[in-house]
Amino acid sequence: MPDFRIARPPRLLAAVLAPVLLALAACGGSSAAGSPASGSGGGTAAELRLGYFANFTHAAALIGVSKGDFAHELGKTKLTTQVFNAGPDEVEALFAGALDAAYIGPSPTVNAYGQSNGSAIRIIAGAASGGAELVVRNGIEKAADLKGTTLATPQLGNTQDVALRTWLTAQGLKNSVTGGGDVTITPTANSDVVNLFKDGKLDGAWVPEPYASKLVLEGGGHVLVDEKDLWPAGKFVTTHLVVRTEFLQKYPDTVAALLRGHVAAVRFAQKDPAAAKAAVNAGLETSGSKALDQKTIDRAWSELTVTYDPIASALEKSADNGLAAGTTDKKVDLSGIYDLRPLNKILTAQKLAPVSAGGLGDE
Repeated sequence: MPDFRIARPPRLLAAVLAPVLLALAACGGSSAAGSPASGSGGGTAAELRLGYFANFTHAAALIGVSKGDFAHELGKTKLTTQVFNAGPDEVEALFAGALDAAYIGPSPTVNAYGQSNGSAIRIIAGAASGGAELVVRNGIEKAADLKGTTLATPQLGNTQDVALRTWLTAQGLKNSVTGGGDVTITPTANSDVVNLFKDGKLDGAWVPEPYASKLVLEGGGHVLVDEKDLWPAGKFVTTHLVVRTEFLQKYPDTVAALLRGHVAAVRFAQKDPAAAKAAVNAGLETSGSKALDQKTIDRAWSELTVTYDPIASALEKSADNGLAAGTTDKKVDLSGIYDLRPLNKILTAQKLAPVSAGGLGDE
């Protein structure tokens, strides 16, 4: 059985990570040209420490843990899992060496890659597309109605936080990472959002599933923005799977085992949605959250796509959004951020189509 831990509360990331980032920078730049062909050769770790959220957008992780797909593929390698509220805290854990791999959104991933000069992490698979919405109270029917309101996101700089800030700016509504502006954005733990919304302390929230569905079904809110509507063909990366570069190079067999479990979980979700929803609900309970009623499960599931395709075409836009939103302080060179070789080796062996890195890494 995996060992479950709950993430500690957020801290000031920059202050904590400064010495770690200096060490990472000393280890080398962003080029992966000199790295070994990951996924080939030996390299089995005694333990794999995996981070994820208790969200439907992390369905592959919840399924992989609750069904035992990861444990089965990892064999004698111990699986230790840790549940987080948002990506910036996962980045802190990855940088500190407390995690080896993590399910995480694009904005914290881009920040991690940029802050470490491309040395800290690699994206090794996609996990989910869609499943994020801005849900608001009655009386808010258009962007202009948001002036003077207070909205929540899971954490400053997380993927939904960047999406909200980018959309507000496009609507001519001023906002700031330091506070103030036309709209106040309050970082709020997902588990607290629904009650705060019901109590009238929040006017809305841009959140991942199942929290968007809970705000609609339990809180009486309505969807003002479905993030799918902002992307070509409704496809964008909400969650992908990343691994520390050092771990990938040192333990390619363990990474390959993790990816086999990931592909199995994704395929299960795609082939048997009813059983997958039950597995996700079981995973939520195991990770310390309450089980959901069927209506909430069904709505949340319908809002997202579980996939191992990282949808690389959307990553550069996500990076640009972070810069525009002020949560990223400089343009990040994404060259080399993907290493999809281990995943595509597995997909080819299973007679499945390989996925693309979009020119931003190895595939």
